[in-house]
Amino acid sequence: MDTRLADFIRDTPQGREAESILRKCVHCGFCTATCPTYQLLGDELDGPRGRIYLMKQMLEGEPVTAKTQLHLDRCLTCRSCETTCPSGVRYGRLVEIGREVVESRVPRPASQRARRWLLRKSLLSRPLFGLAAATGRLARPLLPSSLAAKLPEARRGAWPEARHGRRMLVLDGCVQPSLAPSVDAATARVLDRIGISLVRAPASGCCGALSLHLAAVDEARRLMRANVDAWWPEIERGAEAIVVTASACGLQLREYGELLRDEPAYAERAARIAALARDPVEIVLPEWDRLSPLLAADRDARRVAFHAPCTLLHGLKLAGRVEEALRALGFELTPVADAHLCCGSAGTYAILQPELSQRLRANKLAALEGGSPDVIATANIGCLVQLASGTRRPVRHWIELLEARLRRG
Repeated sequence: MDTRLADFIRDTPQGREAESILRKCVHCGFCTATCPTYQLLGDELDGPRGRIYLMKQMLEGEPVTAKTQLHLDRCLTCRSCETTCPSGVRYGRLVEIGREVVESRVPRPASQRARRWLLRKSLLSRPLFGLAAATGRLARPLLPSSLAAKLPEARRGAWPEARHGRRMLVLDGCVQPSLAPSVDAATARVLDRIGISLVRAPASGCCGALSLHLAAVDEARRLMRANVDAWWPEIERGAEAIVVTASACGLQLREYGELLRDEPAYAERAARIAALARDPVEIVLPEWDRLSPLLAADRDARRVAFHAPCTLLHGLKLAGRVEEALRALGFELTPVADAHLCCGSAGTYAILQPELSQRLRANKLAALEGGSPDVIATANIGCLVQLASGTRRPVRHWIELLEARLRRG
């Protein structure tokens, strides 16, 4: 695609990156076939090709309006289009740049600015969000059913003592410790049984994805730098990986090196951290020979529908890996139609675009429940909460299903 970027961005790092991405797009339209919002709305501007055209116009200096902002807001950043694209267009990175630019050129109404600010501050504050979640659980009988369903029971379980020579760090994150503390605890118990201690770095926090997707780029980079500083002493002491049980956060960590490459004090360390980020399945499968003797002899015959989060499938490119682990555990995986499509969670999307999000959730649950599973499994906290809010079937992180199969002792 021929591009002529405007003076305000042409010679900036952002501009050079955006131009490189734009030049790869040949406008073939393959991406529209796998775009969730295009499938729902049938509007070219609510598909990747149309949004790329809008961003190109903006970056070339054409007038920018709330219309451009609306169509970028409606994007889930699911990256399904990246999996489909034959030209390797890095659409996810382009839309991050596009959102930052449009945010600076199209002022939002005060109500929208306030809502987005409150979302960032409340979700990023672990004490505040934790208090809100605990209060919500106490008041669950009084809450609307749609809200009550977004508060899973706070099961935790014991976190094993760090006692092994092999150590890995864990990303605590921002909302998962309050919404589903059982996930990281289950991961710690699984790794402990195969000789790996999972340890926390107290000063670490949100991965930065929430702020980045809301175009608060400076805030996102500040959070990334704080994590780099928190983890680095443990990495120097020999921590061999950073385990991230939420695939959306794992994808964000994988991009630290790219997002902090222009900061001399952080670029090298950020690249190292990006290389160390691991989804639990990337730890578990290579250790299967050590893990399998620890599993209970009776094979669990439950039927499982697995929802592959977009960040796991299209971002981390780990298609089929969790399914491989679940089959090895003895579960029967039920068929899921259109498994590549988003469930509608997408960070704060379910809050900011509720109508589209609920339509996507309904479609996804129909596909997941079509095979009459006993349980739905996934690999990301946002997807877990989104799906659980629309079904009576139990929804679990897959690592919890694995941990439940371990023999006690």
